[in-house]
Amino acid sequence: MTMLVVISAFARDHSALNGDWTLVPAKSDFAGQLVVQTGTVTIADRDGVIIVSRSFVYEGATETFFYHDVTDSEHNATIHTGKDLKSKTSWDHDVLKVTTTEGSAVTIERYSLAPDGAMIVSVVRPQRKPISLVLQHK
Repeated sequence: MTMLVVISAFARDHSALNGDWTLVPAKSDFAGQLVVQTGTVTIADRDGVIIVSRSFVYEGATETFFYHDVTDSEHNATIHTGKDLKSKTSWDHDVLKVTTTEGSAVTIERYSLAPDGAMIVSVVRPQRKPISLVLQHK
């Protein structure tokens, strides 16, 4: 019984990533790719259905790029949002992992909290260097 209490005391609450987050470009590493001037990420976990919305304005761009994923991590579902596009989320301890497959290309995003309370997003895309985004809770 005591062991169970100790283990659950160290378990991180997945809802800690919920909310609106704002990009801090000066702290982010774009690995030589187009720099994101402004950006927001919103995460909502409602009864195991995870909604990740991202809105970014890239350096020199005249438009905003918006991405929206809805996945059901609790039931291990993959959401198909087009002929060749599918997304899946999963929890790896306290890291939210979003895997998006488009054709044969797989992009992996990992969302986690830094010790200072910032959210770190690691993005690995095919044939590109990994990038690391730092976001602060709004």
